[in-house]
This record gives sequence, C-alpha cells and structure tokens, in this order.
Amino acid sequence: MEEKSEEGMLQKEAKMMKLERLIAVRESVSKKEFPVPVEELLARYEQLYTGAISDVLREFALLDQSLPGHLRPLRDSDTVAGIAFTVKSAPNVKITGEMTFRGQMLDEMGANHFVVWDTSNDERATLWGGVMTATAYGKGVKAACIDGGIRDTKQILEKPFPVYYKYRIPNGSLGRCLITHYQIPIKIGDVVIKPGDVIFADCDGVVCVPRDIAYEVLLRAEEIRENEKKIFGWVANGETVKEITDKGGYF
Repeated sequence: MEEKSEEGMLQKEAKMMKLERLIAVRESVSKKEFPVPVEELLARYEQLYTGAISDVLREFALLDQSLPGHLRPLRDSDTVAGIAFTVKSAPNVKITGEMTFRGQMLDEMGANHFVVWDTSNDERATLWGGVMTATAYGKGVKAACIDGGIRDTKQILEKPFPVYYKYRIPNGSLGRCLITHYQIPIKIGDVVIKPGDVIFADCDGVVCVPRDIAYEVLLRAEEIRENEKKIFGWVANGETVKEITDKGGYF
C-alpha cells in the first residue's frame, strides 16, 4: 500500500510540474521492429566503421552519440554491433542481495545483446572479468562496454568476445560497487543509451544508434562507404583536389 501511495504522489507531482513530456523522452524505450532480421542488421553494421556511423548521425542532427574517448578496446582488431543491454551500478558498501540480483541480470542477457554498463564514475572496482565473459559468451552476447574497471584480462582474451573498458584493476566489485538497475535508460558521458538501441564499436570507439533510426542510419552509412571507395580510387589515380571536389568528393 505504501508503494502505491508513493507512486500516486509522484504521478501527481509530475502533473503539477508538467513533467510528462520530459519523462516520455528520457524514460521511454522503443520497441520498433527492424525491417530486416536483427542478425542481418548487425552483420551489415559490422561491415562499416564508427567514423561513417558518426557522420551519418550528424546528418540526423545527433552530435552526442559517441561514448567517451577513454573507453578503449581490449583488442584493436574487434569490430562488433549488438543490441543494447544496459546496466547501472554505483559505489556502495552494501553486499546483501547483490549476487541474487546479478544472477537475475545475467539470466536476462541473451543472443545479440551488447552490454553497456554505467558505473556512476566508479574508480575502485572491477565490474567485468573472466567468469562474466565466459557466461555472456555462452549466452550469445556479442560484446560488453564497461565505463569502469575490468580484470582477468588473460581469461577474457581466451574468448572471441570484444570488451571495451576504462581501466584495469584487480579489485572485485563486492563491497565496493553495487548493481542497482538493468535494462533502463542510462547515460555515459553525453550519450543516453536505451535498451534496444544499436551499439557499434571498433578500434576508434563506441557509438550508440537510437533504435528508431537504426535502419535508416545503416542505409546511409552503406552509401557513404561506397562513395568513399570512389574517392579513394580518384586519389589513387592522381586526380587533383579540385577534380575530386567537382565530382562531389570530399576530404
């Protein structure tokens, strides 16, 4: 009864402050279906590169879709796309219930997910390691991006599983950082990531593509890739800058 009463008070407060639009924008999660199978969509993204995706997002007037530059790939050779599975944690000394909640979260991860983890700027703990990698890989998860610490690097590297991270440290998370939510909208740097968005990463970084425009962004990025093949060909043929720009090329 107390929870319902509190929820009712919050709803009344939101109406009094006219927060409905803000709540809808910040908390809504798109369920839009892709016009092609998700496996095809992700495979086609993996033929691209983050620079092209970022340029297309700029055409959509979305300038803040690249996650912070401190996130680095464990392997520079990895290029991967997946569907965002979001996790939120924060520095906290509480331990009780953590393992149960973590188990529930892992049960809900599945094929084609790309784990994106907001640690609330934690700088002391590891949120991803060898066992998490083995578990996620076994469930068909595509990759993980941890805005915080990882450990067990040698064990992670035993699996063909891309990991993007901020730092390495031996400290485990129990008693240091607590998982508080998963599959909710999160924010890393300037980027709001929602469950179901397309996450694409390569050696240059990690980009979030909002689900509602993911297919349109893919088509335009594929067009840019073909255009740039022509430009590289013109350059290789020794054409001048003017000749190239007159044909619609760019640098």
